[in-house]
Formats: sequence, C-alpha cells, structure tokens
Amino acid sequence: MAERFAALFVTMLALSTLLRAWLLVRQVRSVRAHREAVPAAFAARISLDEHRQAADYTLEKTRLALIALAAEALWLLLLTLGGWLASLASFWQRSLPDAPYLAGLMLIFSVALAGFLVDLPFSLWRTFVIEARFGFNKTTPALFLIDLVKSLLLAALFGAPLVLTALWLVDALGAHWWLGVWAVWLGFNLLLLWLYPTVIAPLFNKFVPLAEGEVKSRIEALLARCGFSPAGLFVMDGSKRSAHGNAYFPGFGAARRIVFFDTLLEKLAPSEIEAVLAHELGHFKRRHVAKRLVLMAAVSLGLLWLLGALIDEPWFYAGLGAGGTAPTTALALLLFVLVLPVFAFPLTPLFSALSRRHEFEADAFAAQQTSAADLVQALVKLYRDNAATLTPDPLYSLFHDSHPPAAARIARLTG
Repeated sequence: MAERFAALFVTMLALSTLLRAWLLVRQVRSVRAHREAVPAAFAARISLDEHRQAADYTLEKTRLALIALAAEALWLLLLTLGGWLASLASFWQRSLPDAPYLAGLMLIFSVALAGFLVDLPFSLWRTFVIEARFGFNKTTPALFLIDLVKSLLLAALFGAPLVLTALWLVDALGAHWWLGVWAVWLGFNLLLLWLYPTVIAPLFNKFVPLAEGEVKSRIEALLARCGFSPAGLFVMDGSKRSAHGNAYFPGFGAARRIVFFDTLLEKLAPSEIEAVLAHELGHFKRRHVAKRLVLMAAVSLGLLWLLGALIDEPWFYAGLGAGGTAPTTALALLLFVLVLPVFAFPLTPLFSALSRRHEFEADAFAAQQTSAADLVQALVKLYRDNAATLTPDPLYSLFHDSHPPAAARIARLTG
C-alpha cells in the first residue's frame, strides 16, 4: 500500500506541477501576443505604452512564478521522499524525549521557518526588483526587515498556542479529535478577524480617520442608503510600501471598518471612490463574507475528518518518506498540509469560479447604488495604475484569478 501511495503522490505532483507550468506558459504567450494592441474596450482610456508596461509587468511576475514553481516542487520532494522531514522529526524526538508536545511544536515551526527561507529570495526579487522596476515598490530594506520580524513574532505568538492546543486535543478526545480541533480552528479564525483591524494591522500601518469633505459626504450618504454602520472610516498609509491602490473591510460584525489606501484616494475622483466602496458593500449585502466563512468551515471539517482517517495508517507515513520515523500528530499534520495542495489543485477552478461570481454580484450591486459609469472608470484607472493585464489567458484565469477578467467586468457593467 505504501508503494502505491508513493507512486500516486509522485504522479499527482508531476501532473499538478506540469499543469501549473503549462498554465503559466499559456499566460506568457497570451500576454505577449496581445502586447502591441490595446483591447478595443479600453483603447480610449489606456494608452499603448501603458498597455505595454502592464504586459511587461505581468510577464516578469509570471516568469518568476515559473522558477518558484520548480523550487516548490523540489522542496516538497526533498521534505517527503527525500527524507528531510523524517530526519527533522527524529531529531526533535531525540532532543525532547520527555516533552512530546514541545517536540511537535518545534517540528512544525522548523518546517515553517525553512519554507519561509526557501520563499524569501523570491519575495525579495518580487519586491526590490520587479516591483521597483515598474515603479510600484516603496518598501525600504529596513522596513522589509521590520515587517519580517513582526510577522515572525506574530506567527509565534498566535501559532504556538494553536498548535499546542491541537496536539493536545488529538490525545485528549480520542477518535473524534477532529471535531474538537475543528471548533478550535474556527474560533481561532474568528478571533483573528476580530483582532486584525484594531490590534494586528496597526502594527504594520498607520490608520487615520477619513477627513471631512466630498469623499466622506458621499460615503456617508451611500452607507445610509445601504443601511451599513461601520465602526469607522479610515485611511491607511499604503504608499509607504507600494504604489498600488485598494480598499477593504477588515473585521466583522459591529467591529467592521472601512479602510482606503491613501494611494486609492489620490488616484480616483470622489464619485469613483463611492462606486468602489459600493462594490465592497455589495459583498456585505450579498453575504459573500458569511458564505465564504461557511464554506471554509465545511471544507476544513472535511479535511480534518480525512486527516483523522489517515493519522493511524502506517502506509500514509511510509508512502511519504517517513516510514522509519515514529508517527506523531505533528508529523501527520505536516505531511497532510504539505501534500494536500498537490491533490487539491485540480479543484481550484471551482473556488475561483465562486469568487468571480461574487465579484460580478458586487459589481451589479454597485451599479444599482451608484453609477455604473463611475465604477467602470474607477476599474479602468485601477487596471491602468496597477499595471494589471487586460489580456490574460482564459485557462490561466480559470484557475488563478479570483476576479473576472477586466474585459468581462466592463462588458457586464456596460451591457
């Protein structure tokens, strides 16, 4: 059984890696083929030079993604069939023989840190080469390092109690441990949603109340029409890291805030900002966040049940290169998390399709509450200023894009 599972894993890894690489190559070809012609729907608003810049920006990111994909597949093989994870698990078991929970925690953190270091060169290249080359990066090396340290400390602060609780629950609850872990996982995610706007986000950015003026007046009138009462309207200093613009709703329930990047306010007219906010309100009014939370809860419950079925199976460990190591909850959890994306990638279009459907619904809501023309103008400006490609490959978009292609959104709003 172990040999068959190992062969299945290698086959699925090869197929998923080749599929992802093929999609990336298709994206490169599509963007390159349309580089010299602005799509007709955007020709009056986006210049050929701006279109070329967006194409070149997309090509640079996609080429880097191809290299990162190869590194990711190699890293996964080394951890599993290469025996690195098994060796690391044995090391911590020998080092902490009388503290199994601590040994499990150290194993998980060690692998997480190693994976972070593998990805770090790609993150540095994206930030300080690609983003800088196209004029988007505002992050200094010092700020990058500070963000890095803060992120690692937060991961340890929140992650350690969660991991230790999960490891203890597996032993304490017996065969149905996955139900207890699922409940803790849901509670943890809700806690993060609650803490993010007031505790976590301010550690990285400065938030100030939206100033009085036309923008605030329009937004307050829109909120009154939609029956939405946020905890506050804030502007975030996104410009200290990037020239990209955005707006979002952190938190949930009565604690939900509305946050605008300062870059967004600089680029859009008041009526366009109102339309963008109406789109975000559409997600709230159509209960998209609640639906996604329910979906996340259902998927996570199913996955934990599956892990519960695998955790005591020797072939699961042996088939992934850890047959000579004493099986532990931490080892099982790591193996499961590492190989799950390999088997789940073919399902990606289903989740992407759901997300794109929600975006269309939010656009339709915005067109009802404000001006569809203002939303179109805002979207075009955002596509232009963020150098978003207007000509993605359809199959690549089917797998990877959470938002509909630009042409499809504009056609739906103007049709």
